[in-house]
Amino acid sequence: MENLRKKGITFLKIIFSVILLYFVFNKIALKEVFELIKTANPYFLILAVLFFVGSKVFAALRLNLFIHALDIPLSHRSNFKLYLLGMFYNLFLPGGIGGDAYKGYVLKKEFQLKTKRIVSILLLDRLSGLLLIFQFACLFSLFLKQAIFDNFQVVLIAALLISLVVFWFINKKYFSYVYSVFWKAVGYSFLVQGTQIISVIFILKSLSIAANSLAYLFIFLVSSIVSVLPLTIGGIGSREVVFYYGALWLGLEENASISISMLFFIITAFVSLLGIVYHFKKPSLLVAK
Repeated sequence: MENLRKKGITFLKIIFSVILLYFVFNKIALKEVFELIKTANPYFLILAVLFFVGSKVFAALRLNLFIHALDIPLSHRSNFKLYLLGMFYNLFLPGGIGGDAYKGYVLKKEFQLKTKRIVSILLLDRLSGLLLIFQFACLFSLFLKQAIFDNFQVVLIAALLISLVVFWFINKKYFSYVYSVFWKAVGYSFLVQGTQIISVIFILKSLSIAANSLAYLFIFLVSSIVSVLPLTIGGIGSREVVFYYGALWLGLEENASISISMLFFIITAFVSLLGIVYHFKKPSLLVAK
């Protein structure tokens, strides 16, 4: 019964993703989007891939930071393999076990950790990432020349400070067993999001988009938050909708905006696909020497 329920939810996510993509692609000149993507400078795209890979390395280090806080000295090599496998499961096997759930299952089985502790560190890992995405979005919005942001300057600055204080308080009060790595985790989150932003900057350069770069980066950050919501498969469809309406809202070129979204997805899919190696040869979880 549980398996049937999961398959039903997955099916609905796929349908919703298809509907969103169909909606967006009917709003734009899809042929022009593909033509724009075909003109992308490959050298800048290679740099975009490298910085995206760098962001995932920092993300894996952040997760291992939480694992080590539970007195499990998992080696970085084993953790990288497990993280890459999780990326593959999240994007390419949505009907099976999710990437986070698989990592939690393996860690619990291998190191006899309590389920509550495993769920906690996986949740904190995600939330610390979302915190920095939100903060970067607030920061960038302060410099966008849009009337709606001008009216909320004080609110945006307050949101930057309050979000960090609230997350700090939650960590200190409810997750004291990993609180010692709080600031290090925030630092890694800064590196994760910073390298992903640089990756998108290189995507912009590959498409020869020089104007309104900050606005496109702001849309990317908002789409990253929306794509985390468990409504679609790997954020497919929801990210494109945000890029489309974000472009309309900020007076940007819709075709260029969708092109950025599609190239970022292609890079994500390419890197995630590398995890298929560890699907057939499950990584051994070794402790650091």
